[in-house]
Parts: sequence; structure tokens; C-alpha cells
Amino acid sequence: MKFSGKCYRGHDPMWSFSPMSGEGAAKIGGRFNRKGEPRLYLALDIITAINECTQGLTQRLQPLTICEYDVDCEPIADLRMEASRAASGVTIDDLGCAWLTCMRAGKEAPSWLVVDALMADGFAGMIVPSFAPGAGPDNNNLILWRWGPNLPTRVTVYDPSGRLPKDQLSWS
Repeated sequence: MKFSGKCYRGHDPMWSFSPMSGEGAAKIGGRFNRKGEPRLYLALDIITAINECTQGLTQRLQPLTICEYDVDCEPIADLRMEASRAASGVTIDDLGCAWLTCMRAGKEAPSWLVVDALMADGFAGMIVPSFAPGAGPDNNNLILWRWGPNLPTRVTVYDPSGRLPKDQLSWS
């Protein structure tokens, strides 16, 4: 499918000079990426973005820079519904696995293997349910492993006034 629309992400203000990099995910690893693999994790709505950053408000709200993105990407695997997951050979348990436990044990997380298969099939990303505590059926995320300034995987951050810092020196 093609995804065209707005997405949102909360950034640590210190790193908000690079909202398109995916390097934060590469540095620590995540549900849908091993360490060393850049990913752009985006929420389909602003409430889900905040929920992801605070893990369902189970943590105190640290300062965040919320960015809005314009996304026009394809092909995207839509794994929100059971039927589409089944057609892709994916289960909700694969997506919602204990990826951090796997990573700490030096094992491959099932969610990483889902991404590997989708990448091999030529997908640029996927839409998945949010697994943050308190997330409901309307809380979804777009995870990209291929993105840039041009079609067919165009992602741009909305910053018409140039408010985002240009580098970390902006915080000194």
C-alpha cells in the first residue's frame, strides 16, 4: 500500500537537530531494529507519539520536542489487522514480542525477523499497532527502514519557520 499523510514523533530536545536520521534507534536497538540498524519510528497521531515516548505515561514526562512529518511512502505493509498479518505470515505475538529480553540474551527477536522478511519482499516500512502500555486499537505506528527526501519514500519534517536547531551547539 501507499501511505500518504501526517505522522508525529517526540524527540529528546538535545537530538532534535536531526529528526530524520534514525540514528537514535540504531544506537540502542528497538522493537523493529537491531543495534546498528537505523529506523524511523513515527506515530500516526500525536497522542500515540506522546504515549510511545512515555510508555503509556508509566514514566514521568521528560521534555520533548514534538515534530510533525509529511510522509508519502510506498510500498508499506499494513499489519494493523489480523487478516493482513495472516496474509504476510505475521502474528501479533511476533510484533509484540519481548524484543528487549531477546536482545539482552543475544537472541533474534521475532519482530526483527518480521522486518527482515518484509525488507526482502521490497517493502520500505510497515504500519503496526502500538505496543506502549495503555495503547488501544486506534494507536498505530509507521516504522520505516527506507526513507529520504524523494519519492517513492519521501519523508519531510514540517518546520516552515526553521525552529529546529541545526546542531547540538544550539543547546550550549
